[in-house]
Amino acid sequence: MSTSRVVTYCEFFSKIFVFTAIYGMVCGGYIAIANQVQQISEFPKYEGSARDLKPVAQTTPENIPASTEEKEPDIELTVIDRLLNEPVYSPFRREGTVKDSTRPVYVITGEEIEAQGAKTVREALKFLPGILPDGTVGTEVNALSGQFIRGSNSAQVLILLDGRPINELGSGGFDLSEFTTNIVERIEVLPGGGSTLYGSDAIGGVINIITRRPTEKVTTQAGVNFGAYGLNQQTINSSGKIGDIGWVVGYNRTQAENNYPFSIPEANFEGTRKNNDVLYNNFNVKLEANLGKRDTLTLSTLYLGKDQGVPGGVSIPEPLYGQGYFNSLTDSDRKYTDQVLTDLTWNSKLGGGDDSLLTAKVDADFLNTRFDSRNSSQARYDNRQASYGLQVQHSWKFADNQTLVYGFDYRNVSATNSTFDFSVDTKTVTYDDSISQGALFARYEINFTPSFTANLGLRQDFSSLTNGSFTSPSIGAKFALTDSTTLRANYIKNFRAPNLFNLYANGSTYVGNPNLRPEKGDSYDIGVDQKLGDFGLLRLTYFNNTISDLIAYNFAVPIATYENIGKVRTTGIEAVLNLQLAKNVYAFVGYTANDPRILKSTNSAEVDKELRFAGADSLNAGLSYETSQGLYAGILMHSLGAYPINNTNTESLPGYTTFDFKMRVPLSESLIFTGSVDNIFDRRYQLFPGYPDGGRVFQVGLSSTF
Repeated sequence: MSTSRVVTYCEFFSKIFVFTAIYGMVCGGYIAIANQVQQISEFPKYEGSARDLKPVAQTTPENIPASTEEKEPDIELTVIDRLLNEPVYSPFRREGTVKDSTRPVYVITGEEIEAQGAKTVREALKFLPGILPDGTVGTEVNALSGQFIRGSNSAQVLILLDGRPINELGSGGFDLSEFTTNIVERIEVLPGGGSTLYGSDAIGGVINIITRRPTEKVTTQAGVNFGAYGLNQQTINSSGKIGDIGWVVGYNRTQAENNYPFSIPEANFEGTRKNNDVLYNNFNVKLEANLGKRDTLTLSTLYLGKDQGVPGGVSIPEPLYGQGYFNSLTDSDRKYTDQVLTDLTWNSKLGGGDDSLLTAKVDADFLNTRFDSRNSSQARYDNRQASYGLQVQHSWKFADNQTLVYGFDYRNVSATNSTFDFSVDTKTVTYDDSISQGALFARYEINFTPSFTANLGLRQDFSSLTNGSFTSPSIGAKFALTDSTTLRANYIKNFRAPNLFNLYANGSTYVGNPNLRPEKGDSYDIGVDQKLGDFGLLRLTYFNNTISDLIAYNFAVPIATYENIGKVRTTGIEAVLNLQLAKNVYAFVGYTANDPRILKSTNSAEVDKELRFAGADSLNAGLSYETSQGLYAGILMHSLGAYPINNTNTESLPGYTTFDFKMRVPLSESLIFTGSVDNIFDRRYQLFPGYPDGGRVFQVGLSSTF
């Protein structure tokens, strides 16, 4: 059977499934409305604080706790239930679980991050399906993060911090290598966009970073790591509660030289990576207070500081004017970033307790990046952004089988980009402007039966931009055919407003266009969650993601500028299989296949070609030994297929496969040893022409909790 025919069949069944969900939702809604007032009046009284609000989910035999008389849980509880009952926020904009979601969502927990030795959020995403997280400029701890989800680029993936957006509206995206993992409770990856709940930039997917909350007991954790090429890391965190006050306070210092040997055969070059050092100084503070039995106030502040060398890349002589042709190595260029991310959150329980939560969040972020070019251009490039936001929402389970989440969002972002040329002592402002965005949103979910759940969502965004307003509907459904097989289907309409650089850039080689329209996305997916007896779980998703009105630089006009000149459709498969092979022995395989095709472009040579970088297929696999006492030893494989690096597909990179060894050994109740060897077989490759990887690297660490 041809690929095109398979795609046609999948789209056909997807539409049937979604239309069935709509019909059932309408009928079920009329039946339930008559009983709502009586159900609301019968809510039981509740005593407790707002922070104790549990996920809103229907009680089924699958999530009834096991008998406390059982001495040892069976395999299903440790494999299937552990995965499906993983808490997630991003698919609902409230607390829920993986099995509650009609959307495919992938999670890595803080414990898994520690076992894998991931130092930054960028590294922590390496083995998750649905995302190509390798970046394009290296494998060092400080390498610029690049996220490609379902044919989208980093500027089209929304980054959330505890459920609120932090993307830069000056230049787009957010560098996930800025976040060290000592603050992370878990990371959620939600492929397929999320504009219905979160607005602009969620056109390809959403990545939500959930930070740590106060522990019940006062604890202090200190750790050190040492590794190849001068890696030297120290962390300390204090967490606890005294009375109605809880806190998390931490500091991370990470330093590395990254002066590894490398070669670029295409340029007949061999040498040692220079000017590649980095120094992180990251602080985190979270204070949480119970204001009575129903209200909680939380203040959270992060300071992310980084000083790093920018070594550049080796120039690739052929093809002439190719992707690596204009590279240059630098021995003194520097990049400095300091980010302050602050929010104040108030949670208040309403109604009868676990049925209604009102949340208000205000935030203020200040993102500063400075790049000093000390080689040829002798210039300083400054990018500064200040943003202020407000989120107000109500999560309301107003009937036993119905939940409504609705609210209001506002965000104002001001950004300035400037260049100071030391040779002529002149400062040039590229842009200095602001964007205001507001929105009303709602998501309604109904459980028609224990087997059939559906949801409808709608968001209306308003913007200070001429063409910035947008309407984002969504619909999703899941149906349990049997106790072992669940089908799901979704449609989401997404958008990305142009950033300030696209709109107002004013330079010698780049000119903005204030009349740009938002990029638009239509994301469909249909999938199945299949339990394999009592020892495994297979999650399979087919997706179709179209992005139109793509914003790109058009050189074919008298004055080169940004225009809405592109359209890309990506089809593919996301699959993940988790197994328990024997007691304490686990395995996983994750596969992501992407086929992003350019349907529209001002350059006819690009039409029907594969979009650069976004089309690589990814295969991850792992075999591990894990115990309840915290012992972990695993072999992990990461493989990236070949991919084009230009849109005419005349240049490409071959891809690569690496194997890593990870271990975590509890030496006592309070002392843990960790170690890893990444890229065991020293596979050398390039993520972008002329930019090398670091080869085989190792690290060892000790952490103590007291």
